[in-house]
Amino acid sequence: MRRPPGSGEAASEGVGGWGLWGRQEPRKLCCAGPNRCGQALLQIGIHMMALPGVRHLDPIPLPGQRLHLMQVDSVQRWMEDLKLMTECECMCVLQAKPISLEEDARGDVILAGGAGPGDPLQLLLKRGWVISTELRRIGQKLAQDRWARVHSMSVRLTCHARSMVSEYSAVSRSSSQEMGQIEKLLMEKCSELSAVTERCLQIENEHVLKPMKACVRETLSTLGQHFGQLLELALTREVQEGGVVALFKVCRQDSFRFLYPQALRTLASICCVEEGVHQLEKVDGVLCLAEILTDDSHSEATRAEAAAVVAQVTSPHLPFTQHLSSFLESMEEIVTALVKLCQEASSGEVFLLASAALANITFFDTMACEMLLQLNAIRVLLEACSDKQRVDTPYTRDQIVTILANMSVLEQCASDIIQENGVQLIMGMLSEKPRSGTPAEVAACERVQQKAAVTLARLSRDPDVAREAVRLSCMSRLIELCRSPSERNSSDAVLVACLAALRRLAGVCPEGLQDSDFQQLVQPRLVDSFLLCSNMEESFV
Repeated sequence: MRRPPGSGEAASEGVGGWGLWGRQEPRKLCCAGPNRCGQALLQIGIHMMALPGVRHLDPIPLPGQRLHLMQVDSVQRWMEDLKLMTECECMCVLQAKPISLEEDARGDVILAGGAGPGDPLQLLLKRGWVISTELRRIGQKLAQDRWARVHSMSVRLTCHARSMVSEYSAVSRSSSQEMGQIEKLLMEKCSELSAVTERCLQIENEHVLKPMKACVRETLSTLGQHFGQLLELALTREVQEGGVVALFKVCRQDSFRFLYPQALRTLASICCVEEGVHQLEKVDGVLCLAEILTDDSHSEATRAEAAAVVAQVTSPHLPFTQHLSSFLESMEEIVTALVKLCQEASSGEVFLLASAALANITFFDTMACEMLLQLNAIRVLLEACSDKQRVDTPYTRDQIVTILANMSVLEQCASDIIQENGVQLIMGMLSEKPRSGTPAEVAACERVQQKAAVTLARLSRDPDVAREAVRLSCMSRLIELCRSPSERNSSDAVLVACLAALRRLAGVCPEGLQDSDFQQLVQPRLVDSFLLCSNMEESFV
């Protein structure tokens, strides 16, 4: 359902050639099920870090005092590494590093300062980021046949992995047999990688090196998989032991901005259960979301994922979110930021998340509709409908027509709809058809038709809107939907909405109906017309 704003091919860039918004599987806006936090970090585990054959986060300079890039000579780099390694590990690093400064080594990432005492989440994030960067760079040097660099970086990778395992074990509140097995597999692959790259240093025959290179690549890929599994297990445990608190802690630190989208996506998953929403309110999570949405220095990806969390916690399908009192305090800022995000969205993915959040907010509190009216949201939404880059699926049109339906209870909404040619758009939504025929898309089209009819019925209280609808032949389309079950996919909800809209229009312009239509669809009681149409064969006689 969701489409990321961009995609690329990893094959052309070697190991881990994905950007932050690499291809992702579709996901629903509203998670269901009582699984709580057990699966919540599925999206932040392997996806979070750069693994061979998987997406990576490009190494970027991180502000702050505890994690930064240093361009220093080899001895100084080794001195910095001493802070994070035991003495035996330091000997390995010293023997592996060259004395001279290679030109292609100037961008090496050095982790200055460890994670805070007793803070397993920060330890995992920092170590994980460094290890993932090393994995990606080893892949790059391997593609260039820089065997000396591949070997030295493999040794350094082993040191970082061993340090992460030992440090996390020291601060972790519990351990599991599964994690212990993966830790063992990870370290075995690290040793294997160091050994095989050392052998490759002694080989000069290119014909012999070629199969060895494939062996190194396979080892590197397996190592990356084990690292991803270990990271996923560890992070899942941290989420289960206070996940919302921990993830908002990440989202409040500038040094972890590159992880905001993944952390926010995980929050959206956690907040599908009541416990997650309660934790969010306790840590002033709504205020944090508002700050992210209103801060233009954040990337569009980050603000889109913040919108996804807002959509989740305001979902009308979750009764416990209606008691989220802290949301009202920041609602104006959030609504304003979401309208702006809809207007500036660079893709259908971003627009879908922002519009879904707005749609849910219109259910959450009636004041939101008045805010949207003042912010000219109708113009923003209707203009987006003509932009295929932003609005290209029935799922997105479902969000738009939901907003219009909820706003149409306001009397002043009618004039804005007419001014922006909104009646014609609504008429088009009455003809929404699925492209793929999948159950989800068919259901989305039914919702679009139903809400379009509801919107039309509400707006037709205004005679100008009703006359415009008649002029655009809306009555003919409503009659067709009532009499032909296939046009509405035999949906009773669509039938009721269309009958209501038709009766409203007939009250203003009865001359637009034939006698048979009036006698069967308008004059009887609504329930009688409903029974007639729901049992009707496909015939217009």
